[in-house]
Amino acid sequence: MITPSPIPVQRVPVVIVGAGPAGLTLGNILRAASVDCVVLETESREFIEQRPRAGFIEEWAVRALRQRGLADRLVERGRPHSECEFRIDGERHRFRYAELTGDRHFVYPQPLLVTDLVHEYADVRGGDIRFDVRDVALHAIDGDQPSVLYTDPVTGERRRIECEVIAGCDGARGVTRTYVPPERGSTARYDYGVGWLALLAEAPPSSDCVVFGVHPRGFAAHMARSPQVTRYYLEVTPGEDPENWPHERVWSELHARLSVTGAPPLTEGRLIEKRVLDMHSYVVEPMRYGRLFLAGDSAHLVAPIAAKGMNLALYDALLLADALVAYFGTGDGSGLRDYSASCLRRVWEYQEFSQWFAELLHGPSSGDPFRAGSAIARLRRILGSPAAAATFADSYIGRAP
Repeated sequence: MITPSPIPVQRVPVVIVGAGPAGLTLGNILRAASVDCVVLETESREFIEQRPRAGFIEEWAVRALRQRGLADRLVERGRPHSECEFRIDGERHRFRYAELTGDRHFVYPQPLLVTDLVHEYADVRGGDIRFDVRDVALHAIDGDQPSVLYTDPVTGERRRIECEVIAGCDGARGVTRTYVPPERGSTARYDYGVGWLALLAEAPPSSDCVVFGVHPRGFAAHMARSPQVTRYYLEVTPGEDPENWPHERVWSELHARLSVTGAPPLTEGRLIEKRVLDMHSYVVEPMRYGRLFLAGDSAHLVAPIAAKGMNLALYDALLLADALVAYFGTGDGSGLRDYSASCLRRVWEYQEFSQWFAELLHGPSSGDPFRAGSAIARLRRILGSPAAAATFADSYIGRAP
């Protein structure tokens, strides 16, 4: 009888599952505070540095990252936006939210931020990050000595890391949130009933700001990503096959929904990404179970209607990092105890605003005259009432924590 070889065991204070904005921000802050941690990622470094994702970062988040030494390239290369534009009934309406709030958005695609954070964590600060791991499993997360098992991609061996805290930052399709028992947590879901055809075009931006097209044929949007690439969205039927939208149909519909008097014509280009997003959101409550703390899309998914997802992930990471530094530094566990409740207050604020904003954008194309009329009234109130404009701007830009 052959005795199986024992599984190699390592021990660190914190294991972070997932190398997205939340996991990498958390890892960098822990490294700077001399709290040892390991980051496990199921994808390759090349993949996470190229994966297309969100691109708008709220100014409070930029300031917070800059204070931690994590935003040098973001500040240098990111392009600040201080206004957006609504297009409706053949007219364009500029909304200058920075004049009302003093804050801006920074256009900086998530792959660039991830690239910066990986470089800082692994190459500059010498952090331990393991890519391409397989079969990640959590154990004893409701006890005093949790652990994470994974398969080494090179040797095929199972390895175990014992720790005090596990940070679940592996996103909506990750495994960590599946370890919260149904009797210890709940997941609230909301389906918007629409789909968005998400497009990346090799074409210079046709506007110097985000454009929201509110149109009876369906919502459309224009969002700059770089001087050479533009993100577009088109409202479509949920579950629509992207192949039903060839180049000619896409650009015809974008012109129909976004062209207005006085606006520059759209610059067309090759479509390098084309996928349909079924608009839905969810929130996991609480965001903690035992020694497992969820952050980012592991804990909450926000439909990309108001560009809130990456900003919420950074908010979670900053709160969790401060709580862990205090816990391992001085034994102060109050931040960990309050973590879920503190995060969820902001999560629900962003979810509520996204739902409210979605009705403004999608109501006119709903086929329901009452919803359409209400949506137009909502938009006119924002554009015509200083008080309503200030309230909208505060939610749109995201107030500072």
